Amino acid sequence: MSATHRFSEAEHRLIVQAIEKAERNTSGELRVFMEKECTVDVLDRAAFLFHELGMDKTAARNGVLIYLATHSRKFAIIGDKGIHQLVGDDFWCNIRTEMQHHFLLGDFVTGLRNGIQMTGEALGKYFPRSADDVNELSDDIIYGSN
Repeated sequence: MSATHRFSEAEHRLIVQAIEKAERNTSGELRVFMEKECTVDVLDRAAFLFHELGMDKTAARNGVLIYLATHSRKFAIIGDKGIHQLVGDDFWCNIRTEMQHHFLLGDFVTGLRNGIQMTGEALGKYFPRSADDVNELSDDIIYGSN
């Protein structure tokens, strides 16, 4: 990953493809937000962004945000109440552990892709995609200004 905290075009595409693949079988919405620095509690920052990005406005309350602050070496994964009440805290801890393993090796792409895949599987189980499903939120990675 470059010093500007952005993925290369090829890496960016791989992550977006993982999001698109994960969302093929679910009405759930996944997003990735990345910035350099996080100077507050990482969960507070992720929750703030979750709200700012309108992820709490999905019809089934099944949005999931993966937040990554590269230079601060912090990340969080949070889900809205619709998915959280079905999967519980252990689910998020398992995804976090899987992602953290790859992040510690410097492999952010694999960590994100694995976390996205695991999340997508749960969303597909609890919120299967219907014939009239609409992609409520963009699948593109969001890069913060810092």
